[in-house]
Amino acid sequence: MTLEERKELSKTTIFKAVFPNTTNHYDTLFGGTAMQLMDETAFITATRFSRQRMVTVSSDKIDFKKPIPAGTIAELSGKVTYIGTTSLKVRVDIYVEEMYSLSREKAVSGEFTFVAIDEHKNPITII
Repeated sequence: MTLEERKELSKTTIFKAVFPNTTNHYDTLFGGTAMQLMDETAFITATRFSRQRMVTVSSDKIDFKKPIPAGTIAELSGKVTYIGTTSLKVRVDIYVEEMYSLSREKAVSGEFTFVAIDEHKNPITII
């Protein structure tokens, strides 16, 4: 299987309903909660691509463009954007959807770097 085919097959989409217990006093999703969901989506994407133990080593600039209100649906979309020897990058976008209309727009974007590790937590080549 080619790298491009593996990248395509590893694309990950997760949907979450935004409930009041995950929102701040402005009734929008906590930024930290959004980042946690993004890291989880990125981890799943990286693991699906490599089928190896992967750990997050960094998150690049995360842009919060739109608030994600309570009572909406958040769609998290992850895709591999770079493959190195022992590391790879995953871009995650969060789209916010209104539950009762066709409104959908990008709310948050960020990139996460992962490293493949062995059972001793040492970096290994991504295969």
